[in-house]
Amino acid sequence: MESQLALIHQSLNIRYSPWAREALDGLPDCFTITDPYISGNPIVFASTGFLKMSGYSKDEVIGRNGRIFQGPLTDRKSVMEIGDAIREERALQINLLNYRKDGTPFWMLFHMSPVFGKEDGRVIHFVAVQVPIMGTPRNSRVSFSKEEGSGFREIMFGSCRREVCSDSLVDLGRVLALDSNIGGVNIEEPCEASEADKRRASTAINNILSVLIHYSESTGKLVCGKRCSLPGAGLISLSLNISLGRIKQSFVLTDPHLPDLPIVYASDAFLKLTGYARHEVLGRNCRFLSGADTDSAVLEQIRKSIQAEQACTVHILNYRKNKTTFWNFLHITPVRNATGKIAYIVGVQIEEGCKGEDSRHGLSPEMRQRSCVGAVRVAVRSSSIGAGCSKS
Repeated sequence: MESQLALIHQSLNIRYSPWAREALDGLPDCFTITDPYISGNPIVFASTGFLKMSGYSKDEVIGRNGRIFQGPLTDRKSVMEIGDAIREERALQINLLNYRKDGTPFWMLFHMSPVFGKEDGRVIHFVAVQVPIMGTPRNSRVSFSKEEGSGFREIMFGSCRREVCSDSLVDLGRVLALDSNIGGVNIEEPCEASEADKRRASTAINNILSVLIHYSESTGKLVCGKRCSLPGAGLISLSLNISLGRIKQSFVLTDPHLPDLPIVYASDAFLKLTGYARHEVLGRNCRFLSGADTDSAVLEQIRKSIQAEQACTVHILNYRKNKTTFWNFLHITPVRNATGKIAYIVGVQIEEGCKGEDSRHGLSPEMRQRSCVGAVRVAVRSSSIGAGCSKS
């Protein structure tokens, strides 16, 4: 848990200057920022307006997935559409029924947009703006194209006439006033946001992106609201990253098609085991875990197995970031995609002498390794099938 909290804290600090949080807090909009590269796509920032609207404290929100705001009447199809948009790395605007901390349901316009790394085209964060809506229910959903995040298309549309204020930003007074008006809305039927609500959400997204772009300049890790370049070599897809994030064991994926076999994915359990942060691991060869007392003969055995595209299991002395050592029961094997070609090399680590949850349930280290490899293979093959379908 401590490792997860560290990742959440680092999520904004690594990419933006320390002043970014203060600037974001100064915006009047209701919004959250999530990190899809941390397991569970947790919230890493929640605005003051959002906290007032939802009734939660910051400590109750940070690190949680947005599903905590859903309830029994939240449309499952809408939730699935949000998940699809995240996996497909595109923007989305949709009407959604959410719940406050006190259990009060309310309709809102949910506008989500990805934030891309300017240099490599990777999705860094998702910004989600919430605009409360009131009025006569009608069914409506709006989705954006994957590439532009603008020029949206309507899937189902209608109108929900009501008076709206001319302000382009969310008025927190309107948010709090929903409590007194909730009885006049049929919660069980969808309610469409007005055009003014949609403009308000788009304006809020642009304001938030402007802050993030500005404060990314001082770190040199520039971001943008539209993909400025194609995802770089060695980056796995977001859909694969999400699937791999569900696997709780310590493992890494390396790319055999790139020079020096760099790590392209590291699980949370691996980061906890070694003490490294994710940005300190990605792009490096696994040899950084070796040290003065690591057996060179074992390293040569690993190298030959990878070269021969064969699996191998070894006991190797590795080093954590703090220079302490641990014996690693390491299993390495190729992972093939849906076409049968080797896509990655997976390395599964088990610290010898450490009694984990699986061992307490009677699973041997070998069984735990095979289970992890099987889950990785399913994720990789499913991802490659999905990528093929999306291109056709």
